[in-house]
Amino acid sequence: QVQLVESGGGLVQAGGSLRLTCAASGRTFSSYALGWFRRAPGKEREFVAAISRSGGSAAYQDSVKGRLTISRDNAKNTVYLQMNSLKPEDTAAYYCAAEYTTRNYQYFQSASSYDYWGQGTQVTVSS
Repeated sequence: QVQLVESGGGLVQAGGSLRLTCAASGRTFSSYALGWFRRAPGKEREFVAAISRSGGSAAYQDSVKGRLTISRDNAKNTVYLQMNSLKPEDTAAYYCAAEYTTRNYQYFQSASSYDYWGQGTQVTVSS
């Protein structure tokens, strides 16, 4: 099993930056593909970014491409979401998720693919 704890959220002005961190427990972190999702008030949860267990493959929602970057450090059991050029529409609770895989370059973009979730961290972008 994997336990996930997000941090790094907060209030930032439009155009600013934040780095979200998701720390995972367990000794097999490198066996999990990871993803970031978000849920804005009154909206459905949506995919933001995903990364393979090797870190060699990643995918992004179109609206965040070029502004948000997912990365991972398997030695530190941590996944990051670097958020630059933030917009008010990025305001949401952000969640990290993990799913076991045997494939080094596999990632998942569907929330239903993930078995493990963090509790979320709030990001608020003011205009």
